[in-house]
Amino acid sequence: MSTAAAASADEFSSRHTANFPALLQQLRASVLVSTYQAGRLVLLRAGQDRLNTHFRRFVRPMGLAAAAGKIALGAQGEILEFRNMPALAPRLPSATPHDAAYLLRRRHLTGAIDIHEMAYAGDGALWFVNTLFSCLCTLDDAHSFVPRWRPRFVGAYAPEDRCHLNGLGLRDGRPRYVTALGETDTAQGWRANKRDGGVLIDLEADAVVARGLSMPHSPRWHADRLWLLESGRGALVTLDPHSGERRDVARVPGFARGLDFVGPFALVGLSQLRESNAFTDIPLTDADAQRRSGVWVVDTRSGETVALLTFTGDVREIFAVQALVGQQYPDLLHDGELLETAYALPDAALRETAAALRA
Repeated sequence: MSTAAAASADEFSSRHTANFPALLQQLRASVLVSTYQAGRLVLLRAGQDRLNTHFRRFVRPMGLAAAAGKIALGAQGEILEFRNMPALAPRLPSATPHDAAYLLRRRHLTGAIDIHEMAYAGDGALWFVNTLFSCLCTLDDAHSFVPRWRPRFVGAYAPEDRCHLNGLGLRDGRPRYVTALGETDTAQGWRANKRDGGVLIDLEADAVVARGLSMPHSPRWHADRLWLLESGRGALVTLDPHSGERRDVARVPGFARGLDFVGPFALVGLSQLRESNAFTDIPLTDADAQRRSGVWVVDTRSGETVALLTFTGDVREIFAVQALVGQQYPDLLHDGELLETAYALPDAALRETAAALRA
């Protein structure tokens, strides 16, 4: 191995529990992890009884969304959308056969709006948190973004990050819950009370249903319960959407941000948050000096950590964690020759093309 290659391997090195690849195989899943700090999208895949960490380079990758056959990624100033081309997967070189190949199909320029969490609704529309303008948005062909909702306490659309709107959760296929770090209506106003000024908002009721949260992120409706991460405490919690009462299910050794579920298991992203990061001076930094970055797998029935991966190199901050259930060894391509020579056509055109090539 060359000196440069060795340095690169150290930069993105990791350790994991021995059971992590077996667990992914049991769940028939792989995991996408975004890290804006290191500028990478990481694919966690189990192959030949080993865990493969596959890195793709992007500029400030943050929000992730996945639905049948498609993935969306929010990056610096744009949203990239990928589509699975199953027929291409066997052509990708690998000791472990690929079972999915996501190719870049669309880039939508949003401008630098600090895109946070994203989700595909049941009707296929992509929703995303526009943190700079303090609103939820969708896309169309004519505009950078289309604002669809903003909190009642935010008086106007303005590029000022007034409340640090960040998390988005669906329920019954529709956007239902969001989190913000403060009920503030001034530029960067949320910073003054970031320790416990966080809120959870029910979009259907258009009301705050929980206050006093420590830097909440990643609201999720799963198994008939509402979950979220109190990042400032390193806690996975359940929350009663009517009373606002919350209960700790698990504590993890880092700034918990990025959450997905596969069956009874929660996949939780962890970040170190070094002292130069804006998200310091919170309960977590008071109590835990040995913060780690990686992915923790928590059994929601017991609150116990059952598997984990820790990044030991330059990956210090995780944003999103997204499971791909039913795809154990996918790849994601956004540059290179295959984008020029792999064609996705409607079925009728594909049959005609195949017939012409056989003639």
